[in-house]
Amino acid sequence: MTTVASLIRARKGDPSDGYIFEDRSYTWDEVVNESAIRASILAELLSNDRPPHVGVLLENTPDYLFWIGGAALIGACIVGINPTRRGSELERDIQHTDCQIIVSDQTGMSLVDGLQTGVDKNKVIDVDSLQHHNQLLQHREATLPDYEPDENSILFLLFTSGSTSAPKAVVCTNQRMATASVRAGEIYGVTADEICYCPMPLFHGNALMACWGPALAVGATLVLRRKFSASNFMPDIRAHQCTYFTYVGRTIAYILGQPVSSEDQNNTLRLGFGTEASALDRERFLKRFGCDLVEGYGSSESVVAIIRTPDTPTHALGKERADMAGQVCIVNPDTNVECPRVQFDEFGAISNPECIGEIVSLSGGTSFEGYYNNREASTERVRNGWYWTGDLGYRDDAGFFYFGGRSADWLRVDSENFAAGPVENIVSRFPGVIMAAVYPVPDPTTGDMVMVAIEMNETTEFSPYEFDQFLSQQRDLGTKWSPQIVRVITAMPLTANNKVHKPPLRASKWLTSDSHYWRTERNQPLQLMTDSDKNDLEQRFASNGRSHILSAL
Repeated sequence: MTTVASLIRARKGDPSDGYIFEDRSYTWDEVVNESAIRASILAELLSNDRPPHVGVLLENTPDYLFWIGGAALIGACIVGINPTRRGSELERDIQHTDCQIIVSDQTGMSLVDGLQTGVDKNKVIDVDSLQHHNQLLQHREATLPDYEPDENSILFLLFTSGSTSAPKAVVCTNQRMATASVRAGEIYGVTADEICYCPMPLFHGNALMACWGPALAVGATLVLRRKFSASNFMPDIRAHQCTYFTYVGRTIAYILGQPVSSEDQNNTLRLGFGTEASALDRERFLKRFGCDLVEGYGSSESVVAIIRTPDTPTHALGKERADMAGQVCIVNPDTNVECPRVQFDEFGAISNPECIGEIVSLSGGTSFEGYYNNREASTERVRNGWYWTGDLGYRDDAGFFYFGGRSADWLRVDSENFAAGPVENIVSRFPGVIMAAVYPVPDPTTGDMVMVAIEMNETTEFSPYEFDQFLSQQRDLGTKWSPQIVRVITAMPLTANNKVHKPPLRASKWLTSDSHYWRTERNQPLQLMTDSDKNDLEQRFASNGRSHILSAL
């Protein structure tokens, strides 16, 4: 079986560029040597009486990848710690995953200082310290281990984005990561001549499985950026002549939000792969930068994979990967019955909302390796003999899947259930919108009101009149879908991997200092929401006994 350890060993003696970071480059042979040094350090520090888990709290630096290589070589596990977490949440993540060692830098050390992590002080490594510099010197003669780790040893605990609940640690073995890396490289045509750009965080599956892993598997060059920067995206691409990159969430929207330049077409990109870029943004990106974007549907759990094909409709995700044929479907979570196929009217609107359900694998999640130390969440994923993704979708008669949002994105208006995803796609067409997030807030009497947060680009001012005019012209906008409250937000709350974080949006409702517009009655024009309006609506919640619902959101 192929393992990440074997992929690393295969790069021994390779003189080509492996990692490029800021003003420093490492050949693949140097990468192997640096990984062997970390493997030697880990072998010395790890105790046999605890899980061999190493928490890494670093930005996208070569050092991060050296520690991954070291862990892979000896069968240890890297826990990618999310640097945007703070205080008790960060403490919980480290304790929950039974970290024996923490590897960080001076910035990260300030985050864990004073926390009860359960890690001995002598096993907290500050990569910026003189002590660690001496530690590297002591192990500089380290060679590759003379044994192969168990292919089923856990290599990663990958935290989910936490966009709808507390992050869960997805188990990913040495062998599964290697298989996913090789497969992704084959699917997206990554060769040794590729220069792969990695701006997505290394604690997330997208960067590892679709960027770093394929580069490692074939010996391509990997260009690292500490953290994603929309303004530095194209300058980085040009400086390093990158040909391939990956993205997640609203990354593409932010890149497109940068000022148009006469240099936009002056780049070497051939392909970008990622998730959750709208069809309109993909079209805009191709036109502006001359680079195709290939969308896929998947997750760190690696149970369901949906791939676009040349004949995939514009707004669809694609079809299930060939090896999953017949195993993926859309199921009503209340009845466990497969939903009917979607029917579109002449304008492309969904005419049978009952077509929307949860994306499910009938395989039972045989490739799902579970959530670490979280049996309840693992059981929730695999029930009734099926694997439930937690994502909403629908499917057409030709078998193409469409994304409907997360399972928390259900809205119910006038006894009709629908998903946020299709509404977001429509709102995103409004000129000047960088991104839009649609979510339910409880109606004072019953059901939900449709609320949308809109982030506009810097050169466009939101006009409620023009927005109303725009909505009236969208023939695929369902009769219940029109937003009743619009929040013009200055900066959309995002997870560390650029996915919209909706819980704080739902919790704050309209009680913020941002500009809000609302319809006092259904089908009335939007008007500015005054402080008095906000207070009156809040009181209507309380008087109708619905305020308790807000805490559950």
